[in-house]
Amino acid sequence: MGDSISGRITYKALTLDLEGYKVHVSDQIVDLTQREFELLKILLQNQGRVLSRQTLLNRVWSYDFYGDERIVDTHIKNLRKKLGLDYVETIRGVGYRIDYEIEK
Repeated sequence: MGDSISGRITYKALTLDLEGYKVHVSDQIVDLTQREFELLKILLQNQGRVLSRQTLLNRVWSYDFYGDERIVDTHIKNLRKKLGLDYVETIRGVGYRIDYEIEK
């Protein structure tokens, strides 16, 4: 995982600039909404851990969300499409995860 002290998280071809709120995929800037950025950040900070929809709602929306928790699915789908990468793995019936990056 990247160096959050430097304000960046790196994962394979992906770099999150936490201070500038920017995402780069192979040196190309990708425009994400605030929620998409926060979802990606939380998943990257918890590599290898499966995070339930409810956990993601609580962390990203930061309040009790009264509605369909499938809103997370929509944001994940949009995130995958914008990134052009499928780093976010769906764990059926549980939630989502980004696997550990294997060091070379």
